[in-house]
Amino acid sequence: MSPGGIAGCGAAKPQDQGWAWMVLLATVLLQGLTLGYPSCIGVFFTDLQREFQASNSETSWFPSIMVAVLHGGGPLCSILVKRFGCRFVVMLGGLLSSVGMVSSSFCRSIGQLYLTAGFITGLGSCFSFQAGVTVLGYYFVRWRTLANAIASTGVALGFTLWPLLSQYLLDEMGWRNTFLIFGGILLNGCVCGAIMRPVQLVSGSPRQSPPAEEPGRRAEGAQLSNGASSPHPELRQQSRRTTCFQTLQKYLAFDIFCQNKGYQIYAVGVTWMMMGFVLPHVYLVPYAIQNGVEERRAALLVSITGFINIFMRPLTGLLSGHSIFTGRRIYLFSLAALLCGLSNFICVISAEFSVLIVYCIIFSIAASGIGALFFQVLMDVVEMDRFSSALGLFTILESITLLIGPPLTGLLVDITSNFLYVFYASSFFLISAALFMGLSFCTLEKKNKSKDASKVPLDNPSKYQYNEIPTEPRSESQSPPAVVTSI
Repeated sequence: MSPGGIAGCGAAKPQDQGWAWMVLLATVLLQGLTLGYPSCIGVFFTDLQREFQASNSETSWFPSIMVAVLHGGGPLCSILVKRFGCRFVVMLGGLLSSVGMVSSSFCRSIGQLYLTAGFITGLGSCFSFQAGVTVLGYYFVRWRTLANAIASTGVALGFTLWPLLSQYLLDEMGWRNTFLIFGGILLNGCVCGAIMRPVQLVSGSPRQSPPAEEPGRRAEGAQLSNGASSPHPELRQQSRRTTCFQTLQKYLAFDIFCQNKGYQIYAVGVTWMMMGFVLPHVYLVPYAIQNGVEERRAALLVSITGFINIFMRPLTGLLSGHSIFTGRRIYLFSLAALLCGLSNFICVISAEFSVLIVYCIIFSIAASGIGALFFQVLMDVVEMDRFSSALGLFTILESITLLIGPPLTGLLVDITSNFLYVFYASSFFLISAALFMGLSFCTLEKKNKSKDASKVPLDNPSKYQYNEIPTEPRSESQSPPAVVTSI
């Protein structure tokens, strides 16, 4: 048996069975430790403002940097996954997340918090989360939709438990000691990474493949070697530029973005949507506290959102996996974003605790649809062997709006002293993004149907239309490339 724990013979099919379910369990925990973690930052918002004498805009940069780096570090994560494998990258992410939170407990200024808890912890969470999502796509083929939905319940568990734990520890020992304890909790990402054995699907090969050298690095070495014998420095410089461009295209999927209309629409729509999607998570607790809700009850609002997501995400995954939704998951996703945007108007009506509970229930039902379908729709519009690269460009685009959204809204709150503008802004971005994606895919689908089938190249139709990846297990000759990781 290979070091990865899967027999290296050509008949081995580890997908959808055996150790794949342990990997799924590890991914559930991992998503709770990474994507679920920023949900508790709102609990510390008021204390951090008092500690560092910071405004709403200045304080909101802390969670913004964390979430933006968590999503925007995708290209770097993709490079590390290609070079060292998913297991190594997940464990590295767990270590960085822990170091960032431990360091943040000693911060003496809000700027230091940006670096430690914001950048370092965000980067670690990015490595763990995105590498975990990537390896899950190789372990599951037939049940991939269900696996992604179940994995996303980890985020819901994080939404439920992190705020409650945060409020308890904050009351008992203050934010500094709480951050120190969080550093130890986030170190469990290393344990999750250790469970993620490499997938070995090399036909006829009795051994595990060694870590593959990146094609870009091999090409670079060959070109530099050839360039060294060339008497013209201009040729060597041009060769380096070409290699650099090829590497960027490989890991940022520029070719997919230029050729795949479905990927273009989805990437732009989600990037715009994220400008408003994250705002309620950051400002709901401060908004409730400002309107007289007790701090413990305000933290409970976020936990209610997470608790409902635990049940709704798998249900959404099962529903979207039905054959009737084949090729139509993007419309479910757009509908969920639309409902999310409309639900924000409930907060405008009243800030009473009972009304906010109703808001959290409706918002969480809609958000569970977004969470369950977020990566599945991306896997639908791009081929699985390019998923890691497509995810890299996808996340770096949305990280821009994730970074600037909360601080800009916080600045608006500082000027107006009115948190209602947070929910107005969130509704605008969510509703407009939902309409854009739904109508654009509908238009694209009609154009594709009106085209003559002979005009569509048969070798790569995914470049021109919205396609579903196969739902049946692939044959050995069609199996995805092995995910090679360190032992």
